[in-house]
Amino acid sequence: MREVNYKDMKFNPFNLLGKEWMLVSAGNEQDGCNTMTISWGHLGCLWGNNDPTAVIYLRPSRYTKTFVDKEEYFTLCVMDKSFKKQMAYLGSVSGRDEDKITKAGLTKVFADNSVYFAEAKMVFICKKVYASPLQQSGFISQETIDKSYPERDFHTMYVGKIEKILVRDEEYLNK
Repeated sequence: MREVNYKDMKFNPFNLLGKEWMLVSAGNEQDGCNTMTISWGHLGCLWGNNDPTAVIYLRPSRYTKTFVDKEEYFTLCVMDKSFKKQMAYLGSVSGRDEDKITKAGLTKVFADNSVYFAEAKMVFICKKVYASPLQQSGFISQETIDKSYPERDFHTMYVGKIEKILVRDEEYLNK
């Protein structure tokens, strides 16, 4: 993998998150790590300076959240389509109960203050800059609450400054 500048990137963020999905991961070699599949989130710029940012949302019940809360960094990995089955598995099984990363056949890479996977085709290394639970009082539509939060287990929103982007091939780069 090689590091690239976000200004040289080309991709559709709606497809990247909603269709291709991503793995959000956090942890370290000494204390362990976890990952989970996400299909909600945002990529863009926030708070001036055109710093690239990623916004992710984690429910309080997710084991990965304990690692994201504890660590200063998290990563977002984009996997090849051939990993769709593993990604579905990683999003439905808890790392509390088994070593799901090994079972999914992924190779952990501990670098850049976090963990990502050697099999990823693109990695965003993000430094947390903001975290806050979503509040029921902030929702304009009761329908959204009823549909997405029947248990009232509101996600925590995390904003991460994208400090480094790694790519395996030219697929996501302007040519």
